[in-house]
Amino acid sequence: MENQTSVTGFILLGFSDIRELQFLHFVVFLSIYLLALIGNVLIIKIVIQHHHLHTPMYFFLVNLSFLDIGYISVTLPKSMANSLLGNELISYSGCVAQVFLVISLGGTELGLLTAMAYDRYVAICSPLQYSLIMSWNVCFKMAAAALLCNTINGVVHAANVLTSHFCSSRIVEQFFCITPELLKISCSDTQPIIWYMFAFVAIAASPCVLLVVISYVYIFSTVFKIQSAQGRRKAFSTCTPHLTVFSLFLFTSIFSFLKPKSLSSVPLDLLAAVLYAVLPPLMNPIIYSLRNREIQDALSKMFNDKIIL
Repeated sequence: MENQTSVTGFILLGFSDIRELQFLHFVVFLSIYLLALIGNVLIIKIVIQHHHLHTPMYFFLVNLSFLDIGYISVTLPKSMANSLLGNELISYSGCVAQVFLVISLGGTELGLLTAMAYDRYVAICSPLQYSLIMSWNVCFKMAAAALLCNTINGVVHAANVLTSHFCSSRIVEQFFCITPELLKISCSDTQPIIWYMFAFVAIAASPCVLLVVISYVYIFSTVFKIQSAQGRRKAFSTCTPHLTVFSLFLFTSIFSFLKPKSLSSVPLDLLAAVLYAVLPPLMNPIIYSLRNREIQDALSKMFNDKIIL
C-alpha cells in the first residue's frame, strides 16, 4: 500500500480506446462546451446591458451563468485534451482541484437555485413587500452564504482526498475526479467520509430542496387564485424556466448519486456524470432563452441592433 505522498497522478476513464471514437468524443464535447460558453455569456451580457433586468431574479441568473461556465470548465477541457492526445492521465494536484471545484460549484448552484425559488415566492405571494424583503443586501448575503457554505464543503472533500491512502490501482472510473469514485480505490477507512457526505446532504442539501418544494406549493396555490388568465400566464412565465432548470439539476443529480448499485455500470456511470456535470450548464441558458419573455425580447433587440449596424 502506498500513501498519498507517493501518488503522482490518476488515470481517468476514457469514453473509448478506439482513436476515431476518441476524436469524435473530442468534437462532441468541444461543441457542447462552446455552446454552453456562448449561451451563458449571452445571458450575462444581456442582463448587464439592459437596466430593466437589474432585478434580484436576474442577479441570481447572472451568478448562475458564471457558475455554469466554471462548472463545465472544470471537467470538459481536461477530458477533451485527454481524448485528443490519447492520454487519460491527470495529475494528483489536478485531481484534488477537480474534486474541490466540482463540489463547490455544484453545491453553490443548488444554493442559488434555492434563492431563486424564494425570490419567485416573494414576488408572487407577497408582491407589495417584494422590494423590502428582496433588497440588494439580502440578495448579496444569500449568494455569499451559498458560495461560502459550499466552498467549505469543497475544502473538506479536497482534504479527504489529500489525507487518503490509495491502493495500487490509480484508475478513476469516471472522466473527471469526484469523491465517490476516489473512495473506491482508497485503502483508507472511508466510513467517516461517507458519513460526512450523508450528514452534509441531510443538513444542507435536503433543506434546500425542501425549501424549493414548499416555495412552489405556495406559488402554485397563489397563481391558481388569480382570476385573469393573462395574469396566470405571466406568473407562470417567470417560474417555469427556474422550475425546469431546478428539476433538471435535481433529477440528474439524484440519478447519478442515488441510483441502486444494481444499476451501476461503467457506461451508465459515465452517462450519469454527463447528465449532472455537462447537461445543466448547457441547457440552463437555452431554457431561459426559450421560456423567459424578457430574455427573448432582449435577445431579439440585441441581434436586430447588430443587423442594423
